[in-house]
Amino acid sequence: MEDFMRGYFVSFEGPDGAGKSTVLKEVLAKISPRLKPQYLVTREPGGSKIAEKIRDIILDPANDKMDAKTEALLYAASRSQHVEEVIKPALAAGKIVFSDRFVDSSLAYQGEGRGLGIKEVKQINDFATDKLDPDLTFFLDVAPEIGLKRIEKLRPDQEDRLEQENIAFHKKVYAGFLKVRDMYPDRFVTIDATQPIEKVVDQVISVLEQRMPEIF
Repeated sequence: MEDFMRGYFVSFEGPDGAGKSTVLKEVLAKISPRLKPQYLVTREPGGSKIAEKIRDIILDPANDKMDAKTEALLYAASRSQHVEEVIKPALAAGKIVFSDRFVDSSLAYQGEGRGLGIKEVKQINDFATDKLDPDLTFFLDVAPEIGLKRIEKLRPDQEDRLEQENIAFHKKVYAGFLKVRDMYPDRFVTIDATQPIEKVVDQVISVLEQRMPEIF
């Protein structure tokens, strides 16, 4: 991490329907009373006023003609604003930042899923974030077929533009996540997201306690 950062950065990754948002919410409900430092919960794309507006453009199903490079650049633009306005100040203040998705999602979705290349998308995001990486990344592992069925059940007829992509795209994305995980073995912790949510939450908390005993 850069010298200006004193906090701790935790990201949650996984394919659509992995349950990242729900798991993060449940984890914080259990650990927040015990956390010594202040913490911040954020998400991508989005996390700040400008970044959220870019999110609306990216995920709007009406924008079905969006070019893959445009998509990748919009994600990077949203992320740059998010990092400068929200994440860097929080880390500089010594806070723990919990983010629902970060750069790894772009490497999987645009790099592998859209076929732009993981290396190429990483270069765009290195520029956007000043090469900021999380300290710890939880990969909630679930097959794309299962994840998409969850979304269909929980939010029928409310899928965003990427969720509406065909299964072949989502399989590429999943393969991309596995490649990215192998790129950062020290940072990634894989959690079986097909387990009951209580087990997923408990496993995440166990890892946090092991990796960051000083914050509890």
